[in-house]
Amino acid sequence: MEYTPIYTEAELVQGLKARDQKVFSYLYDQYSPALYGVIVKVLNNDSSAGDVLQEVFLKIWRNNDRYNEEKGRLFTWMLNITRNAAIDILRSKSYKQEQRIQHITDHVNILNSALTVQLSTDYIGFSQILEQLTKEQRTLIDLAYYKGCTQEEIARALEIPLGTVKTRMRNAIIQLRHILNK
Repeated sequence: MEYTPIYTEAELVQGLKARDQKVFSYLYDQYSPALYGVIVKVLNNDSSAGDVLQEVFLKIWRNNDRYNEEKGRLFTWMLNITRNAAIDILRSKSYKQEQRIQHITDHVNILNSALTVQLSTDYIGFSQILEQLTKEQRTLIDLAYYKGCTQEEIARALEIPLGTVKTRMRNAIIQLRHILNK
């Protein structure tokens, strides 16, 4: 039986900045399931999620000097990199083209994989936190952070003024901060 060390966040940051491969391997083992779940949720497709996950960890490895402890936790920083990478893929022309030519049988696999992603999201507890928001706030968070919509796109989709979207989004984020700081 092999011993797996447990690192504090400060030790992870220090090891990552020192380019310690053991720390990076631990980071990958611990966080890849949650980050993979976010990628699948954003893309609504797991066929390219593994590639995006690898790209995310390369960005984490290469850009670890950009992490600032004062701005937030390491996981939050990694989550933002993950979400942005998935949204970049979602908005790319090649991904859109791939989605247009996707066969109808693939839709069954996508729906089944969406059900398993919920378990990964539950693993980090974020879905339970989102449940504490109003349905309106959850919709905004889902559209903005998981679907990659801009506030203008959200306003058009929900047929409400842009100012209303901005106010409601701000209130949702304030509510999330309040819930997380309990």
